Amino acid sequence: MIEITALTKRYGSHTVLDNIDFTVEPGSIAAIVGPSGAGKSTLFRCVNLLERPTSGTIRVDGQELTNLSRRELRVARRAIGTVFQSANLLRRLTAAQNVALPLEFLRLSDEEIHRRVRELLERVDMLHRANHYPGQLSGGQRQRIGIARGLATRPSVLLADEATSGLDPETTGSILRLLAGLRDDLGVTIVVITHEMDVVRSVADVVAQIDHGRIVEYGRVGDVVRRSDSALSTALLPDQPAPRPSADEVVWRLRYADATVDPNWLSRISRELGTDIALLSGLVETVGGDRAGRLTVGISAQLPAGKVTRAFAACGIRAHMTETADELAGVAS
Repeated sequence: MIEITALTKRYGSHTVLDNIDFTVEPGSIAAIVGPSGAGKSTLFRCVNLLERPTSGTIRVDGQELTNLSRRELRVARRAIGTVFQSANLLRRLTAAQNVALPLEFLRLSDEEIHRRVRELLERVDMLHRANHYPGQLSGGQRQRIGIARGLATRPSVLLADEATSGLDPETTGSILRLLAGLRDDLGVTIVVITHEMDVVRSVADVVAQIDHGRIVEYGRVGDVVRRSDSALSTALLPDQPAPRPSADEVVWRLRYADATVDPNWLSRISRELGTDIALLSGLVETVGGDRAGRLTVGISAQLPAGKVTRAFAACGIRAHMTETADELAGVAS
């Protein structure tokens, strides 16, 4: 578990992190998103105390880290594994030797190191590449080795900074499945720094958006998508381009507001309103374990707006009527 309270980091007069409160429950995956320069990487470095915060507290598994001596911190850091962008492997060491590095610092026996390295390489499906050097590995393979190295000390927390950046979609998917497996099988708490919304949708339990050093939105991924039309919500589940409706129809934008929307809502509401509903565009996905959706439909202009709104609300769907051509163009952009 990670508990961050009133975390502030300044460099001289410049405040990079401003009074951040953030909690990651045990055995969950949290995603930190935000624009470049928002403070994501600084937050990452503060959590594992590569950077000392100016003020505030950081607790990992109940232990407060910010007041530890250097010696105490070296021990405490064993509970925090780190995976960097591009893996940061040492080029002159084999995959197995890179994974062994943290264990050698702990001065374990050769036999124990060999056993643990083999176990880790099997975990990330890279035992067959144990004696290959980083230059002989693909980007995804190097990242798997980086994850194995991050797990070497049996940490309860794993920090991953842009772990899928630059990887192709298939490789990204395999890395995300690996991270999800670590959460599910080992109970590791994972924090992912990313700018890729597909990563957040696919693997995160909770998401926090940081901007100008402050967390501006936070919550379970599915809840964030359903509860608002904020920039983060629409980035996670974007509107799809929609064709123009017929002359006698009005365009309505829909958003699932509940986690359990009846999958037969379209036919149900159509019967209730006594009219056909034209599905112009839509995206419905499982996000954070529950269904989330954004859709655009065309409905007869003769129907009262209040009646339409109430019919959708009864099915757990928020409906907003698009009234102008300019607003419709915004849906398609």
